[in-house]
Amino acid sequence: MTVSFERNGKKYAAALDKFLDISLELNPEKWGANAFYAPAFQAEPVVHGNFIGSTKKGGAVNFLNLKLNPHGNGTHTECVGHIAQEAVTINDTLRTFHFPAELISVYPEKQDNGDRVVTKLQLEQAIRYRGVAEALIVRTLPNDSDKKNRNYSGTNPPYFDVSAIEFILDQGFKHLLIDLPSVDREEDEGKLASHKAFWNYPNEISNGRTITELIFANNEIKDDLYLLLLQIGPFEIDVSPSKPVLFEVNEEK
Repeated sequence: MTVSFERNGKKYAAALDKFLDISLELNPEKWGANAFYAPAFQAEPVVHGNFIGSTKKGGAVNFLNLKLNPHGNGTHTECVGHIAQEAVTINDTLRTFHFPAELISVYPEKQDNGDRVVTKLQLEQAIRYRGVAEALIVRTLPNDSDKKNRNYSGTNPPYFDVSAIEFILDQGFKHLLIDLPSVDREEDEGKLASHKAFWNYPNEISNGRTITELIFANNEIKDDLYLLLLQIGPFEIDVSPSKPVLFEVNEEK
């Protein structure tokens, strides 16, 4: 099946029979990508009387309780409710799920204090599909496969300069996907400057924008324009584990 869409007077087509998964798995038997000292993802069978919800342990079915922290375990998508005092949920915020999306790669620049930061200039030089893409996917370099199982807690991972976030908004992007645990510094005294800039909080309480963190786009996926399908669960909280997938796009002549 092929779908078509039009942006800025140009037509694009995407085949839906082949997708590129840029999410990280949640596997209770592996530590997986983890941040902010969150406990590891857990899946334990329900036990009630003689019933046990595990076929490996003699039960008739697998019937598991899950325990996770979406912000700290694997790929997740969040809304302004993450920082707002007001109750805003991801289920109410994300109401459409397909977006033209541009994938770019940048090498965070080392600052005088040793921090590595994604800057406005880097984005200015990398973004090509202004006015076409609604979502921006930022892959940071080096792009080692150990990102799939990296424990970011206490490592001061790269983050985004506020001016870079403001530039992303100026270019019309509504959704930002990154392979980092946060757009802000791991320890920033609660300032959350880049989060607040992206959602223009507290001036706007709900603006439909989302940030997806801890993705992984392997090196075989080239920097280009894609059709993004951003899938979440119907969670009435600020965040949901998510599964973003990409479909290759061709411009129609």
